[in-house]
Amino acid sequence: MTSDTAVFPMPLIVSGGTARVGAAGLREDDREAIQACQHGEREAFDRLVERYQRDVYRLCFRYVNNHHDASDMAQEVFLKAYRAIAKFRGDSSFSTWLYRIAVNTCLNFKAARKVPAEELSEHVADGAAPVLERLERDERSQRVREAVARLPEKQRATLILKVYQDLTHEEVAGILGSSVGTVKANLFHALANLRKALGQGVEA
Repeated sequence: MTSDTAVFPMPLIVSGGTARVGAAGLREDDREAIQACQHGEREAFDRLVERYQRDVYRLCFRYVNNHHDASDMAQEVFLKAYRAIAKFRGDSSFSTWLYRIAVNTCLNFKAARKVPAEELSEHVADGAAPVLERLERDERSQRVREAVARLPEKQRATLILKVYQDLTHEEVAGILGSSVGTVKANLFHALANLRKALGQGVEA
């Protein structure tokens, strides 16, 4: 990488798991790469891109359901992170910091597009657990993606980070700047709303 306008390679197909980082702090390999980058070794950031590009792309894709837009947004996320890396102090894990940038980028993208979205009711239905099974079984189905896209912003962000990114409640709370209790409540409402939206497709 030679400049802050460098193009980072983005995957066209996402597979594999999420790079998990506990709430205890930075991964050691992240710390080394961050410190090297902060000391002027620009190539060190490429290691962070390689490590997290699939997860960032996957998160962006969940918001827009479009490979081209998701790739563009992932590029923007890493450019923003690279430009701000000098300000990173390690108060949270690097993944938490990076996902926070990604969520804000996705929200700004959606707002700029001004795509009308009918928000689902906040009413809590019973039997939310089967929805999670449905998501795991049919996560690629267009119907599920459309239902997720209609969720209120906080519910959608919580669902994407918790279910699709497989983060802990604590990690999601750190990314969204909320409490663990709020994350759990938003997830419960999101699953309940999805059950309602998917209707007879989900068994009670």
